Amino acid sequence: MTSSLGWALADGWTVARRTLIHWRMQPGIVIFGWFFPVLMMLMFGALLGGAMEMPDGQSYYELLVPGIFTLAMLFGLEGTMTAVATDVSKGVTDRFRSLPMSSAAVVLGRCIADMLDSVVTLIVLIAAGLALGWRWHGTLPEALAAFGLLLLLRFALLWVGIFIGLSVKNVQSITVVQVLVWPVGFLSSAFVMTSTMPSWLGAIAQWNPMSSTATAARSLFDNPGAVAGSWIGGHAGAAAVIWPLLIVAVFLPLSARRFRNLSR
Repeated sequence: MTSSLGWALADGWTVARRTLIHWRMQPGIVIFGWFFPVLMMLMFGALLGGAMEMPDGQSYYELLVPGIFTLAMLFGLEGTMTAVATDVSKGVTDRFRSLPMSSAAVVLGRCIADMLDSVVTLIVLIAAGLALGWRWHGTLPEALAAFGLLLLLRFALLWVGIFIGLSVKNVQSITVVQVLVWPVGFLSSAFVMTSTMPSWLGAIAQWNPMSSTATAARSLFDNPGAVAGSWIGGHAGAAAVIWPLLIVAVFLPLSARRFRNLSR
């Protein structure tokens, strides 16, 4: 059992290194992925900041930055879908499966590479947020717990991306799914508190997994926007754990099954 696990991890790291080498050869694409959420932070902060009424005269960035952290985890889904679909369409995945390597290595390597990319994305966003005046007011362990919840969401969405990437017929089909990612992200508490929305829309937004993670992160950072007048808003911390676990429970087995049945 131990040797099988070690074999899978070693093979997974080999596949992950392949992705890292591709990133080194195409740094512009990777760097754009890191700084695109920063652009969103600057754009929405400038567009909405002056119109937002914040408690005690706090900066709008105190509300916005944790929301952008959450959206960055969602937008990473697009890169996962595209990379997986590209490897499938070019036959790379089938060639890997024909090699004497762990059957889990291809997916594991994708997970390792994308999670590393998400960590760098968060580091870039933290630096940008601090430069714009955002601060966390809780303890360091609470801040680390918030970043842990963000990465847990990214890990869960990773399996959604892997499943979609394995399921689409070609890379062009990813465009349709990418369009749907944006409404999911915007119909949340990422940019505004749900209490400012019409009641029916606010209720939908609060049950969005993005809202649970954003609200829980704000609570741990002690930023405004952490309190919501509903059951799901009042239990955002638990929901920020339960939602990703449910997503993994659904999409990990689906991804494994789809991977086994690939090319059949």
